Amino acid sequence: MLILGSGPAGLTAAIYGARAGMEPILVQGIQPGGQLMTTTDVENYPGFADVIQGPWLMEQMQKQAEHVGTKLMWDTIVDVDLTSRPFRMTGDGGDVYEGDVLVIATGAQAKWLGLDSEEAMKGKGVSACATCDGFFYRGKKVAVIGGGNTAVEEALYLTNHSDNVTLIHRRDELRAERILQERLMKHESINVLWNKQVERFVGGGNPEGLVALELKDTVTGEISTLDVEGGFVAIGHHPATELFRGHLALDDDGYIQVETGTTRTSVPGVFACGDVMDKTYRQAVTAAGTGCMAALDAERFLAEVEFEGVAEAAE
Repeated sequence: MLILGSGPAGLTAAIYGARAGMEPILVQGIQPGGQLMTTTDVENYPGFADVIQGPWLMEQMQKQAEHVGTKLMWDTIVDVDLTSRPFRMTGDGGDVYEGDVLVIATGAQAKWLGLDSEEAMKGKGVSACATCDGFFYRGKKVAVIGGGNTAVEEALYLTNHSDNVTLIHRRDELRAERILQERLMKHESINVLWNKQVERFVGGGNPEGLVALELKDTVTGEISTLDVEGGFVAIGHHPATELFRGHLALDDDGYIQVETGTTRTSVPGVFACGDVMDKTYRQAVTAAGTGCMAALDAERFLAEVEFEGVAEAAE
């Protein structure tokens, strides 16, 4: 069993795969541990009464995967061959990995604005996931940057914690679905700033945290300041699927398509789990859940292939 990706999805698939005797080899990829390695406080992963640290959680998952027999490889895959089994993956140093089944758990990365101040304030008031971090901003002034479905959904979600939510959009019209726009406009806790883009995330205090956003009017060029304690960048995600373009069926947004209710892809024996196939939930716990599903789907696939081989031999 080959697994590509070492976030909650890939490591959970490895744990289940190892316990099923599938001898998993997990290639960690360009960001070992996935997005949780860049997350500090984690309060929504089941099983921990106190706040835990994202890197610590991934370290524990990795140790568990190794303990049950997973072989972890530090490599970045640059080429795949899914035309026949065993499937082949080639690392950037030329090493070749083969597996009777392949689990893809390469994840997705949040799109960022690309500002130096944004990078400096990540984890100090700047986030790309309201569902993950909104709880920490109870009763505080927060802002969401974006104009699509994700931004509107995050703004609406944040009203569970704050009665002062501002949506900032660089145009004068949202791209979100009409029904979401209607809910947004009717909500008394949400204010929309049109034709504004973030120029700088302003830090302050001790310890340092976000205190304001410096905004530029996209029409007049006027600079203004908005006092906030939380800034949520919601301009979409990039699924890490370039490696599989032309090899697997992808949807219009580049996510791997799977058969509904399973992790099965368009190639028999290849399974996808976590954020690389899930653009709706994108949570560590749902990624881990689909990682479990991928391992169970892979185990069933191998059992069916083995049974068919025995039946053919008997004939």
